[in-house]
Amino acid sequence: MQKTEIEWSDKTWNPVSGCTKISEGCKFCYAEEIAERFRGQKGFPNGFDLTIREHKLKEPLLLKKTSVIFVNSMSDCFHEGISDDYLDKMFDVMRKADWHVFQVLTKRPNRMREYFASRSVPKNVWLGVSVENQRHVDRIDVLREIKASCRFLSCEPLLSSLEMNLEGIHWVIVGGESGRTPRPIKVEWVEDIQRQCEIAGVDFFFKQWGGRNKKEAGRLLNGREWNAVPNIKDFIAEYRA
Repeated sequence: MQKTEIEWSDKTWNPVSGCTKISEGCKFCYAEEIAERFRGQKGFPNGFDLTIREHKLKEPLLLKKTSVIFVNSMSDCFHEGISDDYLDKMFDVMRKADWHVFQVLTKRPNRMREYFASRSVPKNVWLGVSVENQRHVDRIDVLREIKASCRFLSCEPLLSSLEMNLEGIHWVIVGGESGRTPRPIKVEWVEDIQRQCEIAGVDFFFKQWGGRNKKEAGRLLNGREWNAVPNIKDFIAEYRA
């Protein structure tokens, strides 16, 4: 497991790596860039080709310090190439490692809904969907159908304004695209999402403006940082009660 620079997680856990692109937010995938850069080397012998990494499965059980763990930062848990049997193994580990919080994010909510139609979501697992533009707000409706202790949205890279129904959503993360060829983000898009979250009583986290130099662009919106996250300590206490 790796310590991560993702502002809202402590660790990343990748029992799968590699993926295929399915929507506009995938165009300049950071995970693909990293995996292809190291193709043929120990960490990514298959580059960004979908790869089951069963030797990674038990890592969370070996980490005794309570952590917030982002699952499959280098893939998508609900990729069609990952079998239900292997998903069962992954979620069994998450269920057993109940001192951690696991964040599972997907662009394939229909597969996620199908999987959980006959299974329960562990209480220490947060489920999220990516919503990069208005075309994909329907992913929120699918997420809302799944019974989970925490449902969240990742609007990153944010590629358009969004009008959303936030009923049943606990947390929204917004960020601009970074890298060599970032697509632009508009201040008014972010401000409007923040207002929607405030009205709906949903935690709002602004990750970054992005750009070619994301550190220089920073992450201030209207002169302040927006770092709201669901209360993890309360969640953990509830899970372990």
